[in-house]
Amino acid sequence: MAVNPATDWFDPQSAPLAGLEATAAAGLAARMPRLLAKAREAAGSLVHGAHGRRRAGLGETFWQYRPFAAGEAAQRIDWRRSARGDQLFVREQEWEAAINHFLWVDLSAGMAFKSRLAEDYKIDRAAVLGLALAEVLVRGGERVGVLGASAPLAARNVMQRLALVFAEQAAAGSAVRLPPEAPLPPRAKLLLISDFFCDVAALAARLAAYSGAGARGALLMVLDPAEESFPFEGETLFRDPLGGEPYHAGDARLLRTKYTQELSEHREALQGAARKAGFQFLVHHTDRPASEAALALLMGLTEGAEAARWG
Repeated sequence: MAVNPATDWFDPQSAPLAGLEATAAAGLAARMPRLLAKAREAAGSLVHGAHGRRRAGLGETFWQYRPFAAGEAAQRIDWRRSARGDQLFVREQEWEAAINHFLWVDLSAGMAFKSRLAEDYKIDRAAVLGLALAEVLVRGGERVGVLGASAPLAARNVMQRLALVFAEQAAAGSAVRLPPEAPLPPRAKLLLISDFFCDVAALAARLAAYSGAGARGALLMVLDPAEESFPFEGETLFRDPLGGEPYHAGDARLLRTKYTQELSEHREALQGAARKAGFQFLVHHTDRPASEAALALLMGLTEGAEAARWG
């Protein structure tokens, strides 16, 4: 029996307690303060410039107050704000060229895997990446929301607000491994983060629907290094984190060639589906810094690269 990379992936030596993967997913909220700190660190390490679009101009969204300049028309003065002090202020609106970005982070129990080769659960790293990207994009003047769950916003506390959404989604315990169907505004950009151990045909159909709505973006495949190298030897029990039947291997080493071949084919199929829909496809391993993957995504969104790989 061959190992199926979409289901038969759990190292019992890393998590000997039954149901620990589901507990790790549901407990994301308790770890969120630490994940927010990691996200801030990752966001702060990025050199960001290409996304800076936010400036005054025609639009409906408030941006900032600025001091009134001599020679300007008096009707531009915001008298309510100016009444608070001795200086006159002008209310400026945001230039409506900001792009709406939507994040989807796979927070299902299937992402709650961590081998001895990595420091983070895949679900934790995915959440950190999503929060860091949101912070950097908003700093650059873009709007960011959670696909199918929250409208895009440009708030300074975007990380905290999205963290609440992530924690609620993880606590709900969804087993869905696909990004949701959701209405999209024109020219939306999507950032989809998962291990994508899902049905490729179903994912391809969902990406085609996004593309048909005019959206573009990127898929980031988050893998534990053990999922790539398959370091298991000898008698090993593989458990399905989504509750399927466990698989007992008399000598796991004998499965390595077949497994790595199937994983490679699965990844190639994902990349093909992404390319057909006009999306980028990137790979990130959890033993590498989160900032690497975040930077790769930002560079790809800016430069329009078709594919990249980190890790």
